[in-house]
Amino acid sequence: MMLRDTVLQEAVNLVKTEGLADFNEQNILVRLDISQATFKELFSGMEDMVNKVVMYDLENQKKEHAKAFAHSKNAVEDIMFLLQDGIESVKKTNPVYYKQLQEKYPKAWAISLEHLNSYSYPQVHDVINRGVLEGSFRRDVNIQLVTKIILEQLNMMLNPAIFPPERYNLAEVFRSIYLYYVRGICTESGSKLAEEYFTRNRL
Repeated sequence: MMLRDTVLQEAVNLVKTEGLADFNEQNILVRLDISQATFKELFSGMEDMVNKVVMYDLENQKKEHAKAFAHSKNAVEDIMFLLQDGIESVKKTNPVYYKQLQEKYPKAWAISLEHLNSYSYPQVHDVINRGVLEGSFRRDVNIQLVTKIILEQLNMMLNPAIFPPERYNLAEVFRSIYLYYVRGICTESGSKLAEEYFTRNRL
């Protein structure tokens, strides 16, 4: 792994575990065990570092999805994988990270929102469409509307004004919003596939 990738991966783990509030350039150097010269070589400053950390994390997410989808059997399995992956990601992330990203690093937050529009929307749309064609999702589903609802639910979940992280377990919020919603758009055969996935993965 190249130095840049190593530093970015360590930075992703650090800020998602501990949040962003307590970090500045000096203590980032210590925590990542890099010199100021290396930091300056990779980043123009803290804001640039956070932007690149977010982009790196999102690119890794795309790679993981591609790997999982290459071995999937049906659209229900795909959508359930996305939900499970989301739950696991939220569980591993300090809830204040999302709030601090929105408040302190609006450019990085904008990158996250653009990712939703340019990557997540078409991805979810395609999976639902395939599920309808496979007979796993109801034929009367409005695919564009359902896709929009799923993504807006994500925005709602990450809105600290609606679900303050100090009051709500975001992983449980995620589960409550998505897992039960998916059941509602499934046909009888799709529900059986979903239940099998729940059982296999102990959701």
